[in-house]
Amino acid sequence: MANLFFVLSGEHEELPASELKAVLEAEGYAYTVREKLDQLLRVEADVSCVEAIKHRTAFTRICALELVVCAADTTRIIKAMRRARFEEVLDHGDSFAVRVKHVKEHSSEIDGMRLERTLGALIIQKNPEATVNLKTPDKTFIGILTENRFIFGVNLGEIQAKPFVERRPRKRPFFHPSAMQAKLARCMINLAGPRAGETVLDPFCGTGTTLIEAKLIGCQALGFDIQRRMTRGAARNAAHFKVEPDGIIVADAKYPPLTGVDCVVADPPYGISSTTLRRTTRQIIEEVLKAVYELLANRRRVCMAAPKTLGVVSLAASLGYKHLESHFVYVHRSLTREVAVFEKV
Repeated sequence: MANLFFVLSGEHEELPASELKAVLEAEGYAYTVREKLDQLLRVEADVSCVEAIKHRTAFTRICALELVVCAADTTRIIKAMRRARFEEVLDHGDSFAVRVKHVKEHSSEIDGMRLERTLGALIIQKNPEATVNLKTPDKTFIGILTENRFIFGVNLGEIQAKPFVERRPRKRPFFHPSAMQAKLARCMINLAGPRAGETVLDPFCGTGTTLIEAKLIGCQALGFDIQRRMTRGAARNAAHFKVEPDGIIVADAKYPPLTGVDCVVADPPYGISSTTLRRTTRQIIEEVLKAVYELLANRRRVCMAAPKTLGVVSLAASLGYKHLESHFVYVHRSLTREVAVFEKV
């Protein structure tokens, strides 16, 4: 077990940490949360979990091996750095760079660039054979200033946001205004907890966002849509990103033509840009929750997006689900999504 820290996206207060923990659980890693700070989660876990985090998460930005934790005070930082065992992470002759980042909401009077130079000099003092290389270092050290704390360690990998931007709805050959952003879809899949190779069902697959993201993390992906043109559009989008869902079916989610799946990720139709075929959003959600309950084994999950005003938690509870967590995602003035996670009991 190692002390790790993960720098999280600031796009949402709680979703990034919940997604990260869900991935650790889905991939079977034992872990202990040591501390939650703004845009940072400190965790004790096997260092091999970093590869799963890098491969799966949408809202994690940096994974790092922790070396120093102290107050955000230059004197205390230097004192703590002098105690750090850099010889355990720097091989003989390694080059390195030091990067210091501020979480903006917790601005510090510490000059980040000056601190980078100071810390680099300290590392050289302790490891004279090491050299500084700001362009292509063998090791990069990362320091985060947040909530009057300084957390410092070895950067083990970064998750780039660019691929998610390239998969945003308007970049796809088939577009629909109701389509969900790729990052949120990926996060919802992770919250649903599938292991690699397990089957994710999207009963309202629309333009195929969930199917694409599920395949990209190594899951099986099945999708229904009641409109044939949407299933064709989802297939076009999947082919554009060179993934092949395991089934895209014209079907009413109320009557799923399946006998079982491992988890469900659903963004039912609501709003003026979506077709509900004369059913209310509440009716549609109730029908699909009833239908997929029979497809899931005990303790398997549904992650569903619904309008905040709908009351999806009480609705799911009335159907026998256990509510695990909810997150609220602002979309526009008239819509805030509740992303809710339920477990079959």
